[in-house]
Amino acid sequence: MIEISNAAAPLLVQALRDAVRYNEQLLKSETLRDRADYEEYLLEVSQFYAEIKSQYKKLEKDIGLPLEDIV
Repeated sequence: MIEISNAAAPLLVQALRDAVRYNEQLLKSETLRDRADYEEYLLEVSQFYAEIKSQYKKLEKDIGLPLEDIV
């Protein structure tokens, strides 16, 4: 388990959300080379994002900002 400070947790969730969205859009590009590499990367980032959101939910009361407000 990664230890995340309460101050950094919302930023980390948002950064990973943006990374997932960006890479989803990138996969729609017709000029993309090595699509399989990007698909694998997106899968890994998506899994990491899910894990961070799960950990965030455990800290949500201490942070004082609901996950739903930042995703």
